Amino acid sequence: MATRKVAIYGKGGIGKSTTTQNTAAALAYYHDKNVFIHGCDPKADSTRLILGGKPQDTVMDTLRTLGAEKVTLDKVVKTGFKEIRCVESGGPEPGVGCAGRGVITAIDLMEANKAYTDDLDFIFFDVLGDVVCGGFAMPIRDGKAQEVYIVASGEMMAIYAANNICKGLVKYAKQSGVRLGGIICNSRKVDGEREFLEEFTSAIGTKMIHFVPRDNIVQKAEFNKKTVTEFDPEACQAQEYKQLGAAIADNTDFVIPKPLSMDELEKMVVKYGLMD
Repeated sequence: MATRKVAIYGKGGIGKSTTTQNTAAALAYYHDKNVFIHGCDPKADSTRLILGGKPQDTVMDTLRTLGAEKVTLDKVVKTGFKEIRCVESGGPEPGVGCAGRGVITAIDLMEANKAYTDDLDFIFFDVLGDVVCGGFAMPIRDGKAQEVYIVASGEMMAIYAANNICKGLVKYAKQSGVRLGGIICNSRKVDGEREFLEEFTSAIGTKMIHFVPRDNIVQKAEFNKKTVTEFDPEACQAQEYKQLGAAIADNTDFVIPKPLSMDELEKMVVKYGLMD
């Protein structure tokens, strides 16, 4: 079966990298999948829980230090929990250059070095915040990723970001074939959250693929530099990520979303009491 190439987007601070790593760990542990995580955020924090908190040399740092011809897989690809392979794009030196270029360069180098091997079931591209321009759009613009999941919550700014990401996705859907697989709710325990997310996802023509409840064990596992699955595979929250992994693995419902106008979105936000 062909490798599934998945891009995870979402507002900065929504728990996108945590969700990506916990989902990847669950797919590897419970569902016996071979997984690769390519971190596309200049902060380079998309793989630390899989690698037990070890800092990872980024592609861009290695490129600056050694030059392109010496960027080999053994220098930038690390293997962590359940043989999950990890790479971090990294970014430019602070205040210099465009961080999005690092994503383009890193993915091109990984392809040139045949990092994305045929035995992989999933490649996850964990992409910076809600930016769908420049290099950060590359996974969906150039067809590197075939399916997108957006991490959101019932908070107003998370929904605005999700809607904007859908606008970016629509722009590239025809040329690259990328499709939306659904919205992952990373719950913040706000009033009417599930109902709001279900109404929003229905309105844009997709579904909430899983509602991940808020649980302090996620932070506890992070303090121990682990995903929840590695920290306590019997925990209720580990079972939530197991279900999320299964929902992604079994998903066949991929759409070009229909983003809401600002007026439509604000009416929905007012309905759920998220604006004064």
